[in-house]
Amino acid sequence: MIKFLDLHKINSRFSNEFSEKFSSFLQSGHYILGQEVQAFETHFATYCDVKHCIGVANGLDALTLIFRGFIELGALQPNDKILVPANTYIASILSVINSGLQPVFVEPDETTFNISPSEIEKNLSSDVKGILAVHLYGQLADMESINAIAKANNFLVIEDAAQAHGAIQGSDGNKAGNLSDAAAFSFYPSKNLGALGDAGAVTTNHDQLADKIRILRNYGSSKKYINDIQGINSRLDELQAGILNIKLEHLDADNKKRQDIAQQYFSGIKNPKIQLPDCRDIEAHVFHVFVVRVEQREDFIRYLEAHNIGYLIHYPIPPHKQNALLPYKTLYLPVTESIHDSVLSLPMSPVMTSEEVQTVINALNNY
Repeated sequence: MIKFLDLHKINSRFSNEFSEKFSSFLQSGHYILGQEVQAFETHFATYCDVKHCIGVANGLDALTLIFRGFIELGALQPNDKILVPANTYIASILSVINSGLQPVFVEPDETTFNISPSEIEKNLSSDVKGILAVHLYGQLADMESINAIAKANNFLVIEDAAQAHGAIQGSDGNKAGNLSDAAAFSFYPSKNLGALGDAGAVTTNHDQLADKIRILRNYGSSKKYINDIQGINSRLDELQAGILNIKLEHLDADNKKRQDIAQQYFSGIKNPKIQLPDCRDIEAHVFHVFVVRVEQREDFIRYLEAHNIGYLIHYPIPPHKQNALLPYKTLYLPVTESIHDSVLSLPMSPVMTSEEVQTVINALNNY
């Protein structure tokens, strides 16, 4: 059986370092917002080439705190509209709604799966105050076009970079997390940079926003027992920060392995029934997942299961069709719905062997 993702194999590479880190953590006696969090915030800010990294509890909180921070600063007002990709995980939409803002669903580019700049322009109005650009599946959205639209209309750009740790924009060499006013990362265990539990972070060059988010993540407190604003408890766990400090050193090498596997898939899969993803710049795609499209997905799934090839569907139901978002259920979003009905993710991880990759390729060509 070729697993879709073998998290045990990915993390067992670091078992000795993890054990040493846990022992150090236990002996420190400082378990919340200690030296490991400070070190990770410094290291990840340097990695993304930004001024600030603020560790939080998870990726959804990271996005929500960005929006709440901009509301506290007056850059956004309650009920302002935020353009969001219709083709994304529901967390992207929830962050907007949970912040008291209104999402406006925008169709994706059908080849890259990311939010379409031309569709953004069709949805502009005086109520729109920002764009949430999701780097879906690990490929950077068209940030050059998105930032140009935002600059012309004087509104904010926020990155959902939860799947794109280390992706590089070719034109200027900036990484995900440094292509907007602020960015949110998830370090959920399956991410390219994954913790051993929930974890997240915000990156930004905006000094005032960083200060607000540091306060908001800690009950709205700038000093112990002094609460300046109504905040939440969303702090990066000290132990998870230690795990991330170890794994960050290997992120670029792991991303390179993912890109190498993707290129094997691109060159090896020749079946016309299987539509490969559109990758316009290999550096701008870190292949959190490798997504293909097939017309007869259920038949394809039965074939993969019969040949012991792992898979997942990212995602079977688009956000606007979820019961959690009933007010949006009548939206007409045919491109998004077509994508969600036909995509499937193939095995992809930095610990796959060349033999496993070739087995997947052979199976797909024989479908």
